[in-house]
Amino acid sequence: MHQSIMNTQNVYILEDRGILYINGADAKEFLQNLISNDINKVNEESSCFASLLTPQGKFLFAFIIAKHKAGYFIDCEKSQTEALFKQLNVYKLRSDVDIMNLSNEFVIAAFNYEKFLKFEGAKDHPGYTIKYREDPILLDPRNKDLGARLIINLEKLYLSLKKLELKDSPIDEYYKLSHDLGIAQKEMNKLQNKLFGIECNFEELNGIDFQKGCYVGQENTARIKLKNKLSKRLLAIQLISGKLTEGASIYANDIEVGKVLINDEYPFALIKYLDENFKKDIELKSENAILRIKMPNWI
Repeated sequence: MHQSIMNTQNVYILEDRGILYINGADAKEFLQNLISNDINKVNEESSCFASLLTPQGKFLFAFIIAKHKAGYFIDCEKSQTEALFKQLNVYKLRSDVDIMNLSNEFVIAAFNYEKFLKFEGAKDHPGYTIKYREDPILLDPRNKDLGARLIINLEKLYLSLKKLELKDSPIDEYYKLSHDLGIAQKEMNKLQNKLFGIECNFEELNGIDFQKGCYVGQENTARIKLKNKLSKRLLAIQLISGKLTEGASIYANDIEVGKVLINDEYPFALIKYLDENFKKDIELKSENAILRIKMPNWI
């Protein structure tokens, strides 16, 4: 679909991502009791997307988990790394778990889906993971249109990119693609406690496992799903004119149908997408703005 934007030679050094590393005898069980996805999906050939929610099921953190040696890489937005590190340490208690912030040593490089498929052993499904020397390369578990991610030591980065015939490209191309796809990745702190994890489309982005046992926030997540109570979703805003205000209401024919949550470069709103007043692609009004909501094709 959006493949033309991410050209086969382009690579995006996602310097705005942080990396935590979790290992120790209890690492797997520790993560399993916390995250919205099933840690058993993560192995040498498979990575997953997951979130950490409040006990009420509200959004706190989102991240990608990849196996690395005996432990797990946690790839999250850099502005969330420090708080996620602290939160995981709060839950640690007496578990045999070691949590390290490796954000200064490791970096994420994203490149396109077609390039990934050219690697030996690559398979065409989200989360599929291969090794380049000892570094994991994974097809984005949220949506394969986001391409692949290489998690690599900073010191090896440029030599590896040269060998892979990838050239450094402007990072905003990547985030524009993500926004066009309707996938929020920037300013995630603005979403904390403002909406349920399931309202962030984490089910469609392969981030929630409804079969697994207990995790933090599971009850409300399951209840919303079970009772078909999902009436609001986080959706990308296309600004037509004016300026967006964080927290401002969004109106269709003077009826409130949502709220602006992220108002910056890649804006998102929580929208009552089933409301009869909300029609996709119609012009909506907010405090000082006229906007449209883009409904992604994967919903």
